Amino acid sequence: MQELLKNIRLFVLDMDGTFYLGDNMIEGALDFVKKVKETGRDFVFFTNNSSKNGSMYIEKLERMGCHISQRDIMTSGDVTAEFLRKNYPDKSVYLAGTPALEETFKDAGIRLTQDMPDIVVVGFDMTLTYEKLERVCTYIRRGALFLATHKDINCPTEDGFIPDCGAMCAAITLSTGVEPKYLGKPCRETLDMVIERTGYKKEEIAFVGDRIYTDVATGVDNGAVGILVLSGETKKEDIPLFDVRPDGVFASLGDMIPYLQD
Repeated sequence: MQELLKNIRLFVLDMDGTFYLGDNMIEGALDFVKKVKETGRDFVFFTNNSSKNGSMYIEKLERMGCHISQRDIMTSGDVTAEFLRKNYPDKSVYLAGTPALEETFKDAGIRLTQDMPDIVVVGFDMTLTYEKLERVCTYIRRGALFLATHKDINCPTEDGFIPDCGAMCAAITLSTGVEPKYLGKPCRETLDMVIERTGYKKEEIAFVGDRIYTDVATGVDNGAVGILVLSGETKKEDIPLFDVRPDGVFASLGDMIPYLQD
């Protein structure tokens, strides 16, 4: 494993299930990021959880004793807003998302509407109502492009799992027959944003997280490194069930520390 990590200069860390569970820091996580810095490497946080924005995550980590700036945190909401800004700058968007995600989109200059839009975007909407669900399905049936911030099916909490964006999109697809284009992890757009913002090459980047189909796949499928930690959703016995094979498997971030050398 030391050989695997030798050339990694940037660790892209998942949050829910990797760095913390709910409001509880996972043991060894803080020591890991300290060791990363001590050995001359970098880390950024990237969460697929689009229900919050960067500022909210900075405040949460601050309460846990982890101090970062805005440049150290990215979300699937950021990737989606950037994708829209670059590819559909003049299109109108109906957003099924939280007020925090709405703020991210407005800050990026995305034109939001409640009327028939060009594009529908679904995020991890913890404020989802039947009215929103009805609008989303109606607009998609009428021809709106269907995008989703990420494909995570469940979001881990200290009490178990709650339905995430992928589960919401499954209901919409069942109703409309239309699959969304997913952004966030494991899509190439996520790696592109990380490279653009940090300046590292893909061969120098490791995506670390507790889900094979998002965190690990972002690295493995796109020419970077994908590392699984068993502190969240995925258990050891689940690994053979996936087509994607992690480049490395650790019990937690803390268990990676002995393999980090100067």
